Amino acid sequence: MKTLDDLLGEGVRGRRVLVRADLNVPLSDGQISDDGRIRAVLPTLTALRDGGARVVVCSHLGRPKGAPDPKYSLAPVADRMAQLLGSPVAFATDTVGDSAQQTVGGLGDGELALLENLRFNPGETSKDDAERLAFARQLAAFGEAYVDDAFGAVHRKHASVYDVATLLPHYAGGLVVGEVEVLRRLTSDEVARPYVVVLGGSKVSDKLAVIQALLPKVDKLLIGGGMCFTFLKAQGHGVGASLLEDDMVETCRGLLAQAGDKIVLPVDIVAADKFAADAQTQTVPADSIPEGWLGLDIGPETVAGFADALTGARTVFWNGPMGVFELEPFAAGTRGVAEAITKVDGFTVVGGGDSAAAVRKLGIPEDAFGHISTGGGASLEYLEGKKLPGLEVLES
Repeated sequence: MKTLDDLLGEGVRGRRVLVRADLNVPLSDGQISDDGRIRAVLPTLTALRDGGARVVVCSHLGRPKGAPDPKYSLAPVADRMAQLLGSPVAFATDTVGDSAQQTVGGLGDGELALLENLRFNPGETSKDDAERLAFARQLAAFGEAYVDDAFGAVHRKHASVYDVATLLPHYAGGLVVGEVEVLRRLTSDEVARPYVVVLGGSKVSDKLAVIQALLPKVDKLLIGGGMCFTFLKAQGHGVGASLLEDDMVETCRGLLAQAGDKIVLPVDIVAADKFAADAQTQTVPADSIPEGWLGLDIGPETVAGFADALTGARTVFWNGPMGVFELEPFAAGTRGVAEAITKVDGFTVVGGGDSAAAVRKLGIPEDAFGHISTGGGASLEYLEGKKLPGLEVLES
């Protein structure tokens, strides 16, 4: 695929460049709580700005239902982006309407604009090819070249991710190039061993495909988070009121039989009488969760065991928190495992999504990891071996 470096080599001064970014940041009352995804695209935006391009940035945020919704506006993102860049970012209050046309038309060399949330237009996510393509044509009119630097969206066949790239000369941004290089390294037959994968999050069903794909390739698979309870149930243990996917118990039983000693499950659990920061808690053996109580974190013995399993690893991939890290009483498991990964003398990858958010929320230095992905879902689908529409079109 052609890259941003190729585009810069061709020269961008005075040219309009449409950049698809992933600015899907967490917002609360209009305030950004984690600007990691904005920071991730800054190198691409800075390079284009400094090259004299007229940069038109577009992104989605959240899941509005194809119509404007103030709580999903990208206006706060434009303000934060301007702060981080140290230069103004013009903001269009619509996606392809009068405001967008006037804002883009008013750009000078080395200036940037951000369009309003793409998902305010139903054409962005439409399953109807004609409707999606019609919206893509309107977006493509804002650019003479297209750069995709939204790795977190490349698994979506959306207008701004796929169709626009069929209409304009297209290039992969530095973020996308870097992510693909990392994932290729994780899926290579020459991956450095021991290779340890740590999976958390709430549901086995969300991670089943990646477990099946990775199990033959890894040396150890450590499982925490809400998904561990379905595996514990498959071992015949009671799990109290913990999160449980009954329809996945038999599948987990089969995975455990297939895996032998590769899969490592928690040996103790932090249980609570309710899902709340002020809940009563107790640390119990993983096979003795009290009736009516729910497991919300892995316990200290499990953290120590996972850390032992990580010792000596040459490659580590982590996706999904070990507990409800957003609530302080249930953050120790995620913090402990994250800190253990930072001590690994090998290549370590944080697989985006909640894992990346946890790293930042818990105050763990990001540079302590080899790579922090910006796309949890995209990373997992790549590791599953799926074709990602946004990457396939860049390679065409």
